[in-house]
Amino acid sequence: MTKLNINGIGMTSQRTRDRLVERLLDQGIKNFEVLDVMRTTPRHIFLDEALAHRAYEDASLPIGFQQTLSQPYIVARMTELLLASGPLTRVLEVGTGSGFQTAVLAQLVDKVYSVERIKPLQDKARERLRLLKARNIHFKHANGEFGWSERGPYDGIISTAAPERIPSELIDQLAIGGRLVLPVGDNREQQLTVVEKNEHGVVTSIIEPAFFVPLKSGVIR
Repeated sequence: MTKLNINGIGMTSQRTRDRLVERLLDQGIKNFEVLDVMRTTPRHIFLDEALAHRAYEDASLPIGFQQTLSQPYIVARMTELLLASGPLTRVLEVGTGSGFQTAVLAQLVDKVYSVERIKPLQDKARERLRLLKARNIHFKHANGEFGWSERGPYDGIISTAAPERIPSELIDQLAIGGRLVLPVGDNREQQLTVVEKNEHGVVTSIIEPAFFVPLKSGVIR
């Protein structure tokens, strides 16, 4: 786990981040480790400069290539759900995106394996995470719906894009006792979903409505 901290000024100041955490508490986030990481992680550096002043709003924001940085609530909620069974050692992230969710995970688990299909996004995320001295993250440019089987099994998997159905490849890469957190659905309706794997199979729980960009096939260089 890596501890990160870069201070901001004005709309990216610590006071602004404290207000964000107060909103997350009001929205029902209960895991204080997650809240602490959300407070100290400099979300503004994961956006282009023109949007940095909006970093601590409870809104999703564009990062290019028709992708978004998820709203703070959903990042905190998915992370909280992923950690609900206790500490995690190996986590697969499907969709590096801006790198913000990656940075949050890196401070809460031992190792993060992050797969992204759009290379310019992952290159930019890698630079930001290097700036934050996050050294427990491994990157792969590939089709995320197939995961990263060579580095599995994982005790946690999180997807930041929505497949229409849960990919069997991701379930296969879950360790026994592991959990997969992801949005599932199409452009009309999606549900934030948790899949828990045990010796007898999987248990799937629907958590709440969600709206994410779709999980697409193919890679962009």
